[in-house]
Amino acid sequence: MVETYDQVMDINVKGVWLSMRHEIPAMLKTGGGAIVNTSSALGVTALPGIEVYAASKHAVIGLTKSAAVEFGKQGIRINAVLPAAIETDMYRRFVGEKAENHATMTAMHPIGRIGKSEEIADAVIWLSSSKASFVTGHSLLVDGGFTAQ
Repeated sequence: MVETYDQVMDINVKGVWLSMRHEIPAMLKTGGGAIVNTSSALGVTALPGIEVYAASKHAVIGLTKSAAVEFGKQGIRINAVLPAAIETDMYRRFVGEKAENHATMTAMHPIGRIGKSEEIADAVIWLSSSKASFVTGHSLLVDGGFTAQ
């Protein structure tokens, strides 16, 4: 249990923190930039049985907001994208082979389907672009309505 906690926190929180620790100094030298961290819809909600994962994704939002406030005046915008279920290898491992598991996950999204990785990429591209030049410290839900319920 403690090993799982450490592993999840190391990947999901420490990984983001270490990335920003290297990205920010490089951006300060070049006059700014945009960072988009990956959290989850579970960063603003929760489900039973995955509390450590949810806590790690809440932490990513906290890191994102804190860094955005600290470095905004220095030309660095820092945001997070918060996907719900996305059709990836990780998703397939989570739901397994049972069709009813996939149906349950799909039903949790009012849009009626699981998201596509390209949809998350599009959100990251927008947050990284000059079209989002007045957006910082934001957690952009790309969740098919999962958190709207």
